[in-house]
Order: sequence, then structure tokens, then C-alpha cells
Amino acid sequence: MTANDWICGEYVRTRSQELVDATLQHIGITAVSVLIGLLIAFPLALIARRSRGAAGPVLGLTTVLYTVPSLAMFALLTPVFGVSAAVVVTGLVLYSLTILVRNILAGLQAVPAEVREAARGMGYGPARLLFEVELPLALPALVAGLRIATVSTVAMTTIGSVVGYGGLGNLISSGMEGFFKAEVLTASVLCVLLALVADGLLMGLQRLLTPWTRAQKRARAGARRGARAVKVGAE
Repeated sequence: MTANDWICGEYVRTRSQELVDATLQHIGITAVSVLIGLLIAFPLALIARRSRGAAGPVLGLTTVLYTVPSLAMFALLTPVFGVSAAVVVTGLVLYSLTILVRNILAGLQAVPAEVREAARGMGYGPARLLFEVELPLALPALVAGLRIATVSTVAMTTIGSVVGYGGLGNLISSGMEGFFKAEVLTASVLCVLLALVADGLLMGLQRLLTPWTRAQKRARAGARRGARAVKVGAE
């Protein structure tokens, strides 16, 4: 009789293809959900910023959607999409909106008014102002929201196992039903690793796209060191 251990190299070796397939499905559902969520959240944030009257309903609706239990959300979506990956993707997109909309809006609102005025004075139109001035300055907040939404989506994708499209969640659910410890632990660890890798990649992307933030940090650090040196010299 084979021991039912939490760590089992034989399980990983013999079921490697199953693990790869589940991981790829997990990555695919997560990536598509976050991308669609971002494409929907961006115009919603622009609408909320442009009109104070629209800001309340937009933020309120996305918050309400986030509070709907995942099982109830999938139950409501199944009659529309059937038992398919579209149910999981749609649910995850709706959950991601509250994080993405708020972060994009916060980033855009944090752009200094004098920067906007200077750009307009140089002849920048609304579209050019948005994409060449405001968005670059809002990138740190935008990417921060994207990181949170991505990590959250990696975790929530596992709930898709209730309709058979949960990626690694399918293995976790199967392992729980049969109390197969190695299957549960292996799939869980892979899920955590996916979240860490995704977060690391997005962090690297942020550093690549916003080199001026590192220069600002170095400048502030240099100013603090200079201030301490002056203080010590005065003493």
C-alpha cells in the first residue's frame, strides 16, 4: 500500500502532463481575465474622472460586484454562458474591476494640475495629454492595481473548478475529494508560485517603464544623506 504523503515525487513524475495542462489553463484564464478587466476598467476610470456624477455609480457598481460570492456569481452567469471557461473569465473580470478602476482613477487624479496646464500650454490635445503625460505619471498606481488584481485573480481562478475550468483548482478539488495529499499540496504550491512569478514580472515591468521613479528615490536618498551630514557638521 502506497503511503498518502503530502510530498510525493512519484506523483509529480507520473502526473507531470496533467500538472502542466492544469497550469497552462490556469495561466490562460488568469491572463485573459486580467487583460479584459484592464480594457474595461480604463474607460470606466476615465468616465469617473471626467464626471463627478458618474464617479459614484461607477465605483459603487464595481464595489457591489466584488461583494457577490463567487459561487453565486458563477451560478448567475452559467445560464448566460453555459458551463464553459467564459463563465469563469467573466466572473474574474467583474471581480477585477473594483481594484483596477480605483487604482487607475487614483493615478490619474494624482497628476499635478500644473503639469496638465503646462502640457496644454505646449499645444497638447486631450488624447496626447492623456497618453503622453498623464498615463506615464499614473503608471505606478496603475501597475500597483494590476499587480493586486493579477495575484487576486490567480487565487480566485481555482474557484472555477466548480464548472470544471479552474486550472490548478481542478486538481485541488479532486485531491480534496479523494483526500490525496500530494495532489492538493502540489497544485497549491504551483498556484502560489504562479502568483509570485506574475507579481515579480509586473514589478519588473513597472521598473522598466518608470525609470524616473528610481532617479527620484536616489535624489531623495542623497538629499537625506546631505541633510544628515550638515546636521553632524553643525554639531
